[in-house]
Amino acid sequence: MTFPVVGMVGGGQLARMTHEAGIPLGIKFKLLSDTPQDSAAQVVSEVVVGDYRDLDTLRAFARGCDVITFDHEHVPTAHLRALEADGVPVRPGPDALVHAQDKGVMRAKLDAIGVPCPRHRIVSDPEDAARFAAEVAGGGAQHLGEGRWPGDGDGSGGFPVVLKTVRGGYDGKGVWVVRSSKEAEEPFRAGVPVLAEEKVDFARELAANIVRSPHGQAVAYPVVESIQVDGVCDTVIAPAPGLDPELAGHAQELALRIGQELGVVGHLAVELFETADGRILVNELAMRPHNSGHWTQDGAITSQFANHVRAVLDLPLGDPRPRARWTVMANLLGGDYPDMYSAYLHCMARDPQLKIHMYGKDVKPGRKVGHVNTYGDDLAEVRERAAHAAGYLRGTITE
Repeated sequence: MTFPVVGMVGGGQLARMTHEAGIPLGIKFKLLSDTPQDSAAQVVSEVVVGDYRDLDTLRAFARGCDVITFDHEHVPTAHLRALEADGVPVRPGPDALVHAQDKGVMRAKLDAIGVPCPRHRIVSDPEDAARFAAEVAGGGAQHLGEGRWPGDGDGSGGFPVVLKTVRGGYDGKGVWVVRSSKEAEEPFRAGVPVLAEEKVDFARELAANIVRSPHGQAVAYPVVESIQVDGVCDTVIAPAPGLDPELAGHAQELALRIGQELGVVGHLAVELFETADGRILVNELAMRPHNSGHWTQDGAITSQFANHVRAVLDLPLGDPRPRARWTVMANLLGGDYPDMYSAYLHCMARDPQLKIHMYGKDVKPGRKVGHVNTYGDDLAEVRERAAHAAGYLRGTITE
């Protein structure tokens, strides 16, 4: 039997962990990586170093692959359509992936299918952003002269609002919370369309992760709570503590419906706001394994990575149910202490159940270089173990 070859575009940690999930199945991987030092390039045997933005490079890479998938959403949509025209299976396909690539396209589609979202619209310049802020507040958009609008800087008139570049943002990049029309100038300097959104009064952030295969089989993981620090995911708790079961079920159904309506194949993460008045609103979409699903490596019967591999190959999907009552994932962010390996002795001796996942990256302040997973029956204890391990590995905790 000839086992299939999965072509993975992007050499980051998501590709690394997806490759790891394919090893027990005998699945072969071919990697298109920016550099030989990228996280996945260190462990995949067949690596092509090249620019994913170049169509000829993509076409040459696709030869010999049974399917193409991704660890990021940045491949030009037109290039993916060209690969499909060449007969290459691309999963997720460009018609689905564009909704994760372009926030304006995403919002328009979610509006069309009746998915609840923050109020939003594309804005053309800082003054248009100020008009949007006034619209959000329900008031007029009367210009006060000298570049001033109602509410500039004082929280009224709709400010603050969130401005996002429609393409290219991640981990808080390409996102601004602006409190005046003057602050709204920065996002437009990139020269790309800007999406304005109301700043939601949310109680917490949630994520609903699903996986869907080409013939429509789909599985839903428990809804999780995602805790952000400075725009970067810090901790994920599975399942989300205290979440009303009816609301959790609604979030899973919403994610499954989005996946079906958009024709997603593979993993889909639907990032959500739980509002102070008990509603959920869709914040972002990601069509690849996602940080909010890293807990599944050790906390679910079938991980997000294993199910993504199964989905893109149209294999039957695995059981998404949790193995333990609680699983907590804590990201390892680089700090001023580069020698994380020396902390293993303490962390492993203190917590024999601790699972450490490193990405093979150089340690730089604020950079995601790994994560830890802990699990058990007592949530407070499980959270403490994850926080201690992440802090000790980073060097912010020394005992």
